[in-house]
Amino acid sequence: MIEKYSFGSIVVNGQTYKADLKIIGGNVVTNWWRKEGHRLRIEDINDILEYKPEVLIVGTGFFGMMKIDEALKKFLEENGIKVIAERTGKAVNAFNDAYREIKKVAGAFHLTC
Repeated sequence: MIEKYSFGSIVVNGQTYKADLKIIGGNVVTNWWRKEGHRLRIEDINDILEYKPEVLIVGTGFFGMMKIDEALKKFLEENGIKVIAERTGKAVNAFNDAYREIKKVAGAFHLTC
């Protein structure tokens, strides 16, 4: 579970992280970088896609600067993966709600802009 988020910082299971991260099946993948900083592409989340979540929660940043590539949106839809993309503050709440209710949830969180 995510306990707290503020610009550039997130607390997951009591551990504070200062860089973008992914949560896959309850495991935290730290220091996550994307090929194109503010564009989320398929290759940026191959590990999430291998996990085959029911729901993917994307935190697009404090100001919502990260965008999801159209090819990724199409891929997720075709593979029956529901995607929820919100500014990271709202995405954290959505992730916690989904984590309580859904067995296979993953998250990808941009912590700044």
